[in-house]
Amino acid sequence: MAAIFPGLGFLFLAFTFYYFFPGKKLPAGKAIDRLVVYKSKRKMEAWYGDELLKTYTISLGKDPVGHKQFEGDCKTPEGIYHINARNPNSGYHKNLGVSYPNANDIANAKKLGKPPGGDIKIHGLRNGRGYIGKFHRWKDWTAGCIAVTNDEMDELYGAVEEGAVIEIFR
Repeated sequence: MAAIFPGLGFLFLAFTFYYFFPGKKLPAGKAIDRLVVYKSKRKMEAWYGDELLKTYTISLGKDPVGHKQFEGDCKTPEGIYHINARNPNSGYHKNLGVSYPNANDIANAKKLGKPPGGDIKIHGLRNGRGYIGKFHRWKDWTAGCIAVTNDEMDELYGAVEEGAVIEIFR
């Protein structure tokens, strides 16, 4: 029994370190003109021209494998889109809109006899739940969006240019 307590203490310290250890910050004064998402790696890269500015660890839709087919499938889309909106009063801290669905997405959903869905965002954590912090990364939990911590969302919200390209790969 006594051997369990040192193990639990170490585990507590490891979780505390993970939660509070600050990640790399986006360089001050830098704009982002392209985001590249690698769904299988749960990573999103922020670029300006040929310069990689920062890599974010992300959460995706609850059923992340494959391209979004229709509303309610909980998949994060794959393809090339644009940042087309920003909302400082989102139910998920803040958000940046992704231009899904495009014409192909609409046509594919129509073939399935379903609506394509929409409202795909890059967003922070649900309002009132920001304390979850980095632990949100341990599970894909969105309805098809790309989630980051609230601090990371603040960085992105201030730096991503309107119309920036977002490339989402498998």
